[in-house]
Amino acid sequence: MDSYEELLNKAYEKLPQQSLETTRFEIPKVRGHIQGNNTIISNFHQIADTLQRTPEHILKFVLKELATPGELKKSGVIIGTKIPASRINEKIERYTEEFVICKQCKKPDTKLTKEGNYTFLKCMACGSKYSV
Repeated sequence: MDSYEELLNKAYEKLPQQSLETTRFEIPKVRGHIQGNNTIISNFHQIADTLQRTPEHILKFVLKELATPGELKKSGVIIGTKIPASRINEKIERYTEEFVICKQCKKPDTKLTKEGNYTFLKCMACGSKYSV
């Protein structure tokens, strides 16, 4: 008869290797172009839909981080200076870490709720809630 440890080792050997890849949630990269002194982002609404946040909230964060003026249009976003797409992508990833991804279970299934003067991030997957 096998010991408990031997049975446990056999069970671990039969388990599939876990992949750390999270293909379920992928943020689209910024698509746009520079026109004169402005940067135009054409897929900003698609990014907002993927993150399940309002475009206004994301834009407010990105513009504050970049310290630049900008405005939201139906076709996308116009930023008042020339900015490379890589810097905008970095800011959107930072927004995602701060306002979308749950700090407990690392899943993107969250909602922003406002209670009084405070905004909370509530995870629909694990139920955790904390202020942002």
